[in-house]
Amino acid sequence: MHLLTNPVKDYAWGSRTDIAELTGRPVPAQGPEAEMWLGAHPSGPSRLGGDDGRTLADLIGADPRAGLGDATLEAFGERLPYLLKLIAVAQPLSLQVHPSAEQAVDGHARGVYGDPWPKPELVCALTPFTALAGFRPPEQAAMLVDRLGVPDLKDVVSLLEGGESLGALEALLGKRQAAEQIVWAASAVHHPDYELVVRLARRYPGDPACLAPLLLRRHELAPGQALFLGAGVLHCYLKGFGVEIMGSSDNVMRAGLTPKLLNVAELLRITDPATAPLALAAGPGGVYDTPSPEFRLRRIDGAGAEQSLPAGVPRILLVTEGTATAGTTELRQGESVFVPAAGPALTVRTTGTVFVAEPGT
Repeated sequence: MHLLTNPVKDYAWGSRTDIAELTGRPVPAQGPEAEMWLGAHPSGPSRLGGDDGRTLADLIGADPRAGLGDATLEAFGERLPYLLKLIAVAQPLSLQVHPSAEQAVDGHARGVYGDPWPKPELVCALTPFTALAGFRPPEQAAMLVDRLGVPDLKDVVSLLEGGESLGALEALLGKRQAAEQIVWAASAVHHPDYELVVRLARRYPGDPACLAPLLLRRHELAPGQALFLGAGVLHCYLKGFGVEIMGSSDNVMRAGLTPKLLNVAELLRITDPATAPLALAAGPGGVYDTPSPEFRLRRIDGAGAEQSLPAGVPRILLVTEGTATAGTTELRQGESVFVPAAGPALTVRTTGTVFVAEPGT
């Protein structure tokens, strides 16, 4: 078992309090802290406790069978297939989508994607968490767009009335010249969806992606609730603090609400308006069941909670509240460990909450 030191990403949309407070560092942080990465991804691998400077990727690379186990090696090769994160959303993220496994392989060969892996993801709320994800019924979206009374949006309304959600998104993203007029119209309607359009427009003036709330479903997660996003699901996280687990990949296509590189054509190509996100609660053993083979997340929760975990798979444990004991190792809030597949079966006890990441089934 290896105590981990985890890199924090300072993306501009991050919080100056959430991650710092959970990990026991000074609050507020000097700048925004958006994500803490726990894993072996090359863009930010966790480091092992001790003074030799080794990363979790180094440990796995030195003995993949001991680190990952036979089943994970056979399914994914010599790589940890998941990446665990703390995600602290103080400002909305980009409007984005992730490719399927087949699309990632093809796109990587074409030079569009940085790696050949899919990026399914699940976010579990630690605080109230708000996301836009998946398309509304097109007739509902048509009503919301039509209510603005903007002549330049007649084609969008017509496409939605014909059930063409993806075509409507493409048309909407082309309305840069009319974006200011549309936002003025939205500001006159007192409703949360239109208020969000105005809020996004203040942060990203002239960006037609600000109109996405009129096409997408809003999800409000209470602490402990989770949302799974598979390939092709258009989404944007708006606010909240949570634990996120995903396929270990950097493949993101963006259509707006960001200063980062956009690729609207590829986003439209891989977006599937028929695929919906999955709202999840923890099932037996605290497991959030998803279709993803790359990961499984479980939450061990409550004072005196105890769970036995069999050997044979690589796990990362993160304490988000209280304290925990993993085998004989004591962990405080904010601490995390990597448990190699070759290690023994493990009993986890907690006074608060522990998240456990492992490969899926």
